[in-house]
Amino acid sequence: MEEKPDVLELYRKKFRHILVDEYQDTNSVQSRMIDLLAGETNSLMAVGDDAQSIYSWRGADMEHILTFQKRYPGSKVFKIETNYRSVPEILELSNAAIRVNTARIDKDLRSSREALGVKPALVALNDPSTQAAFVAQRMLELRDEGIPLEEMAVLYRAHFQSLEIQMELTLRGIPFTITSGLRFFEQAHIKDVSAFLRFVTNRKDEVSFKRMVLLLPGIGPGGAEKLWSEWLKTEFAQRDEMPERWSDFMLTFKAPKKAAKHWEQLCYTLDELSPNGQLARPSSMLFSVLEGVYDEYLKESYDNYENRRSDIEQLISYGESFDDVEEFLAQLSRMGSADGEPTGDKKAKDDECVVLSSIHQAKGLEWKIVFLIWLADGQFPNGRILEADDDAMLEEERRLFYVALTRAKDELYLSYPMINPKSYTGEIIQRPSRFLDECPADLIEEWKVGSSSGWDDDEPF
Repeated sequence: MEEKPDVLELYRKKFRHILVDEYQDTNSVQSRMIDLLAGETNSLMAVGDDAQSIYSWRGADMEHILTFQKRYPGSKVFKIETNYRSVPEILELSNAAIRVNTARIDKDLRSSREALGVKPALVALNDPSTQAAFVAQRMLELRDEGIPLEEMAVLYRAHFQSLEIQMELTLRGIPFTITSGLRFFEQAHIKDVSAFLRFVTNRKDEVSFKRMVLLLPGIGPGGAEKLWSEWLKTEFAQRDEMPERWSDFMLTFKAPKKAAKHWEQLCYTLDELSPNGQLARPSSMLFSVLEGVYDEYLKESYDNYENRRSDIEQLISYGESFDDVEEFLAQLSRMGSADGEPTGDKKAKDDECVVLSSIHQAKGLEWKIVFLIWLADGQFPNGRILEADDDAMLEEERRLFYVALTRAKDELYLSYPMINPKSYTGEIIQRPSRFLDECPADLIEEWKVGSSSGWDDDEPF
């Protein structure tokens, strides 16, 4: 349109009045197109909320809404500050959180609802498993009080942070749906690393063998079939005992030339999974797979490498609680096939499901009850953003926090695990998110739920 004035004039005549919604999410091309179409007529209405600008990673530029009045002198701003969703207690905390940002349009949300007298709760738990148990138990209590499960949501910064919640809800028979992606154990990268463990424990598992081999560059379905045929010719394919060193005979297989080095590394990785013919612990096996073979594959295959690696690190951490690899794999199978259907006295309506969602996916949605988990520094705000030491990125993280808070209508639970068991890197002591520290203490009620050693899961909170 910039290069063809006749085309621009045609569309200006066609669209004489322009209304743009979610203006804070426009990218540079969209903003420029809107400016061109509007021209000097000033017949433009832009609706947006700078406090909910959370998509810079896909090109959105909040400067478009912040500089709107400069680009359109004489334009009027109508602030919609009456909120019909959340109770005053939640809005007071939300307003306080976003006020810390410097790049913003000044406004304060006011609730049209009466106060319930229930402040947002801050709950510090011992570890991720205890956090998950708290969330699940509180959900059951709230449902007993008459609040349907579909009016409850668990929100988190990154998908991998939902692992323990998924496991706890499944074990308790609480139905749930996930909007942030696949269920944890259904994800391709989780199945990939698990395939190594499955093959080592069951040498007749053709599916796991081929899944493992197909990860290597230069090996396709035909090559995987040939390698499987060579494996079947070995004595260990039919015997129960484990080879002391897989590499002693698997390195003799005729792998494609392009895959020779990768095949060699895979063989040595299998040696690490069962040194001297004895199975290692599940967490050690997963770590060997990740560092020996899979990390390189992740980097070359996925744009979201860091998220997928974080998922696998969470799986390694989960594996720390198992000594026996077969027991670990059996649990993975149960979790992967479980559909979260309620049983026994937890029977729910067919359409009654708790929602698990990333905050980005939750934008625009609302629930009576919201649990915001993993509110620890380095988790939320994200550790990479803290390392970048970028004020603009940190302010976007704070806007994401604001979006999460304002999803709640009646009750809001803020939680974080004080200890993050990172398996091979050791336990990490976590401090509360700086976003919590920035909020006035009198706007939050701290809950004490007991320690992991003396706390009964069935005990009400």
